[in-house]
Parts: sequence; structure tokens; C-alpha cells
Amino acid sequence: MTPQRYVQEKAAASGSSFYYAFLFLPAPRRAAITAFYAFCREVDDVVDEVQDPSVAAHKLHWWQLEVARSFAGQAQHPVMQALMPLAAEYKITEAHLQQVIAGCQMDLNQTRYLDFAGLQTYCHLVAGIVGEVAANIFGQTDDATTAYAHTLGLAFQLTNIIRDVGEDALRGRIYLPIDELQRFDVKAQDLLQRRDSPAFQALMQFQAERAHGLYDQALALLPDADRRSQKPGLMMASIYRTLLREIEAAHFPVLTQRVALTPARKLWLAWKMQALGRF
Repeated sequence: MTPQRYVQEKAAASGSSFYYAFLFLPAPRRAAITAFYAFCREVDDVVDEVQDPSVAAHKLHWWQLEVARSFAGQAQHPVMQALMPLAAEYKITEAHLQQVIAGCQMDLNQTRYLDFAGLQTYCHLVAGIVGEVAANIFGQTDDATTAYAHTLGLAFQLTNIIRDVGEDALRGRIYLPIDELQRFDVKAQDLLQRRDSPAFQALMQFQAERAHGLYDQALALLPDADRRSQKPGLMMASIYRTLLREIEAAHFPVLTQRVALTPARKLWLAWKMQALGRF
């Protein structure tokens, strides 16, 4: 299997909303974002799928070494073999990839966040940096687009956190800030035992409103000069924000089920943004 085939299959198998936005890109940019996304999936899967934390830490350390090797011209993994020929053209640096790995390492060492500021540090590494790299691949021309990309990445990550509260609890992780749990009188044990309540509903509505505010802020930050080139990001925003609204409409059943959009609906939302330029 060629490296290009490997990353294509890795991206497609994930079923992610990101994949549907990639389909509308020109072939070279699609190849770059697919390889980068496959890298993100590889390192994220280490945290989610490896049961033994020491084994997971060892695997992430291997990825740190592999990234360094790859930028020295000695890529071994098919993901890096697919990515490296495109890295310079699309301004993908070793620091970008190492920061993504550092964010995944946080998942091994930290399962709680005291406040939103602490959570933002984590989100910056696993989502903001991803947004920054993606914006470059899509064709950023204005430096101000970086702030848009980071803000949109934060909105995406908060949407993921809302969607995955129950699944994360099964892994012993709680990403909702401790001070906000206390403010809404929601006990960590309630989340770990997946107990719904009016207090939990109020907490989740607060989280959803914060995410919506970040989507609005991101869209306001996007310079007009880059609106056309950044359409793939806007497609993802349409898909993710629709998902957030679905979760809200269902009254946040996220402790016991995973709310998802169908592939057909994701494709429709992506096409609508591409063709009509609107959500």
C-alpha cells in the first residue's frame, strides 16, 4: 500500500466531518490536508485506543522521534512519507506536529481541568494548531486568518467535548472545567456514573452557548480576502454547528448516547457551503 493510499484510507475510515470538507479541495491541497489529518488521527488514536498509559506514552515518544526524523529526511511511517513532500509548500513545520503530540500527551497526564483557561491550553494544542495548519493548506493569504483558525478550532473542540461527555467519562476523563461543575452544582461522580439532572442540563446549555459564541467570533475574524480560500473550514463549521444544534434540540443526551449527523447530511451541508456560500 502506498503512503498516499494509507492516509486516504485512514481519513475516510474515521468518518469525521473534516473528511467531507476535504472532498471539495483541489487535488494537491486535498493530499496535504488528508496526510495531515491522518497524522492527527494516528497520534490521537494512541491515547484513545491504548489501554496501558505507559505503552501509550512510549508510542507518543516514538511519534516525537518520527517527526524529528521526518524533518531530517528519514521518514519511516507512511503518514510521514505522505506528508513530508508537501510540508514546505503548505508551511507545515516540525513545531506544529510536535505541539499536536504534546496535546495528546496531556490526555495521558491530565483528566481534569480546574478552569476554562486551563482547558484552553489543551484546546490550543489539539485544535488551535490543527486549525492553523489547515488554514495554511487551504490557502491563507492574510495573517489575520490565523486568529480565525484558532478560534474556530476552539469552537470545534468544545463541540467535541459536549458531544463526548459520556464517552470521556467512561475513560475517566472530564473536560468540563471543575469550577464550572461547582458553579452549576454538578458532581464529577454524576458524570462518571452518567447521571442526568436539571443541573447537568443547565451546565451543558452554558457550554453550548460558549461554543456558539466562539463560532460567531471566528466568523467575524475571517478576513474577506480569505473567505473563498477558507471555504473548507466554513464547511466544517456548518457541519459542527449543526451537530451542536442537534445536541441542544435533543436536550443533551450525551451522557448515554453519541449524537451524530448522517454522512449524507454532512455531504449536503458541505456542498451547500461550497455552492451557495452559506450555512
